[in-house]
Amino acid sequence: MRLGRIGGVVSVIALAATMTACGSSTKTVDAQASASAAAGNGGALIGVTMPTKSSERWIHDGDNVKQQLEKLGYKVDLQYAENDIPTQANQIENQITKGAKLLIIASIDGTAITSQLQQAADNKIPVIAYDRLIRNSPNVDYYATFDNFKVGVQQATSLLKGLGVEDGKKGPFNVELFGGSPDDNNATFFWNGAMSVLKPKIDDGTLKVASGQTDFKQAAILRWDPATAQKRMEDILTKTYTSGKKVDGVLSPYDGLSIGILSALKSSGYGTSGQPYPIVTGQDAELASVKSIIAGEQYSTIFKDTRKLAEQTVKMADSVLKGQKPEVNNEKDYDNGNKVVPSYLLDPVIVDKSNYKEVIIGSNYYTEDQLK
Repeated sequence: MRLGRIGGVVSVIALAATMTACGSSTKTVDAQASASAAAGNGGALIGVTMPTKSSERWIHDGDNVKQQLEKLGYKVDLQYAENDIPTQANQIENQITKGAKLLIIASIDGTAITSQLQQAADNKIPVIAYDRLIRNSPNVDYYATFDNFKVGVQQATSLLKGLGVEDGKKGPFNVELFGGSPDDNNATFFWNGAMSVLKPKIDDGTLKVASGQTDFKQAAILRWDPATAQKRMEDILTKTYTSGKKVDGVLSPYDGLSIGILSALKSSGYGTSGQPYPIVTGQDAELASVKSIIAGEQYSTIFKDTRKLAEQTVKMADSVLKGQKPEVNNEKDYDNGNKVVPSYLLDPVIVDKSNYKEVIIGSNYYTEDQLK
């Protein structure tokens, strides 16, 4: 390491990094890079595993994490498992074998990689769960995500707003409920958040779930699969919405499911001036869904700026590898069944036709040309 010769230079670099930390984002990255180098972590390998490339958001997540880690001087092994659990398990094992010093994992099934996590712990490799909580293991060090209960609250609030309940309309409104994948811990947070808002309205008769399917197990869509959501919506329409009965709203927890739901509705005659689409929610601000919102089809989505999630995760990883305690803002809510995982929660934002320009274009998440 030649510490005797370079120690003074490193100290100067670290001091300069500290003095410029309040400058531009580029200067911040440079400062962090200098600090990492000073700690002897430059060039360390970090394994990053994401669920699938079939969802636009995970591509953005993977790219953002990789680019930001590389700016700090780390090497990155980024893998996608295409929603296949054994593939993800093998990818994690391979990253451990390659000598990864830290793992960032967005799990497909938060209960299915326990042995891989133990292998990481045996090799003293810290683990950060990315957006999806890894369950039933003590070998999860930190968790970075959005406030997922709040996401559900926002989806339900948006549904009520679209139906006009917030403006005093009494209903009753026919609504149908969709949940996320039962093997994704986030899905229950979304559901519980949404039901904290919707159940009182169901109980007082403002909302009516005509299919009778009000349990999460009935509403859940395995692997967040759009085709499965489309088929379930088609079945509900066929069995429940006959003799002129109409759907007024659909709680959808994810944009990919929303697209499938809207396809089923379109096939049943919705989407015309005489029979407009119901109020359909979503999440992730995927490009196709933002365009759908602009076109007056999907009503809303929940915008989770994955650039900020990547930034926070990278800060956590960098701190861990420097032997520091990362910043967290929640140490009580995310119990994985074995331990409460220290977490950092970011705030989501409701996006609909009234504010997409301000929120989406204004933050440079998409350009105006991309949304045409």
